[in-house]
Amino acid sequence: MQKNSPFLLLSAALILLILSFLLNVSLGSVSISPNEILSGIFTGDWTKASREQIIVNYRLPKALVAILAGIGLSISGLQMQTFFRNPLAGPFVLGISSGAGLGVAILMLAGSAFGLSTFGGAINPWAIAIAGTLGASLVLLTVSLVAWKVKDSMTLLIVGLMFGSAVSAIISVLSYFSGAEALKLFTMWSMGSLGGLVWDQVWILGLVIFIGIIPVIASIKSYNGMLLGESYAKSMGINPDRLRWLMILSTGLLAGSVTAFCGPIAFIGIAVPHLARMVWKTSDHRFLFPASALIGGSLLLLCDAVGQLPGSAQTLPINAVTSLVGAPIVISLVLRKNFSKEF
Repeated sequence: MQKNSPFLLLSAALILLILSFLLNVSLGSVSISPNEILSGIFTGDWTKASREQIIVNYRLPKALVAILAGIGLSISGLQMQTFFRNPLAGPFVLGISSGAGLGVAILMLAGSAFGLSTFGGAINPWAIAIAGTLGASLVLLTVSLVAWKVKDSMTLLIVGLMFGSAVSAIISVLSYFSGAEALKLFTMWSMGSLGGLVWDQVWILGLVIFIGIIPVIASIKSYNGMLLGESYAKSMGINPDRLRWLMILSTGLLAGSVTAFCGPIAFIGIAVPHLARMVWKTSDHRFLFPASALIGGSLLLLCDAVGQLPGSAQTLPINAVTSLVGAPIVISLVLRKNFSKEF
């Protein structure tokens, strides 16, 4: 029984993900029963045409984006925490997500800051996604060059944090000199949003997440070996330098794409891997990676459901909800006596 318990927990997590998905698409300014949603999806029989529009064109894409973002951020965080052996490492520590923010900031703020243009309305979502992707790719390339020169993992971690700080400083300068309308647009983006994506963007995000997971699947044994440090990993025939490159590539694709399409989403990447460790009570990444993916998707779906303020036309920024949920989790982890023993 004990041998099968991780698989039973994964099955339970999958059921939770499905229930969270149904809850998410059911709630909103207009509540729609899960039975009607399932009937409409599988048979095309909707009670009202307006409800079909709400579900198919808004809630379903948003729920799928929540799952993809939760998977991407959670797996990125677990990779970072294991490789750097740092319990508070997350998908933002290499500055890749900050790079995505810089790309969006240049798009939204630079023209206003230098008096080149002003915005009279919202910017095309494709332009925002492309700008975020280019910014994340630029920082990813820079970090890769540093990783080629620097062999020590902790040094790479520190350099990544400094990249993030430098990029944040540039964004602050652009914000200071930009106009009110442009600053408002960027502030709204920085709060994070799972909605507003069309189906083509959802498929692209899903494809990038899938590609980003491939290096993870190929490196599960290496991550298990890294739990006892690089020296032990080398004695097992694991190449830490190769794993470092795969980790940078995977995290860049996962965290960079999520930030480009959804904006920055806090705490999911830090808190979810610890939740997976607590529930599964294992450090085996054969279970931790799928567990983190399932919990991450479920948690972000539930946070988005809460942020919808069911029955109200108002919504809370997803970043605010995840911070309210994630911060107590991280604080409780810091206060745990055996916190350091996980690494």
